[in-house]
Amino acid sequence: MTKNQRLVYIALLASQAVVIGLVERAIPSPFFFAPGAKLGLANIITVMALYTLPTKDTIKVVVIRLLLQTLLGGTLSTFFYSASGAALSFIGMWFIKLLPQKAVSLIGVSATGAVLHNVGQLLIASVIAQTFSVMLYLPVLSLIGILTGIAIGITANYLLTHIERLHYYMDLRTLKRDLI
Repeated sequence: MTKNQRLVYIALLASQAVVIGLVERAIPSPFFFAPGAKLGLANIITVMALYTLPTKDTIKVVVIRLLLQTLLGGTLSTFFYSASGAALSFIGMWFIKLLPQKAVSLIGVSATGAVLHNVGQLLIASVIAQTFSVMLYLPVLSLIGILTGIAIGITANYLLTHIERLHYYMDLRTLKRDLI
């Protein structure tokens, strides 16, 4: 992949994540028993970036998504909540991904990221509220995070499989064109 292709790919992933995040923000939370809980659909793109880009470029996708989502409809407080969750989530997913593939699958990496995203947001809420009792909400959010993380992981795994096939066919077309 050339430098320009990589930059375009980063931009495409970031823009997809922003659009997915904005659409998700417009959807009411399906978790009536857990106020503020979301599906985290934009994390599909983060997981895909984690598995298709170098670490530095994946961080760029996450940062661009955070900044653009904040500029397009967030506030400073939503930025801090999102940034803390995204940072802790990314670090956790990155470390788990370093384990042998047979130890933890992409779905496990995604579920880890979802739970750590909730931990990061609750830590910021604890600092703002100046009480650690906010963390009592963690078991509820962890259960939701595990379930949504599994769903996000399954989706990302499906998409990555099809992207690999697309690259394979694109390479064949390029090879065929070059031979003619």
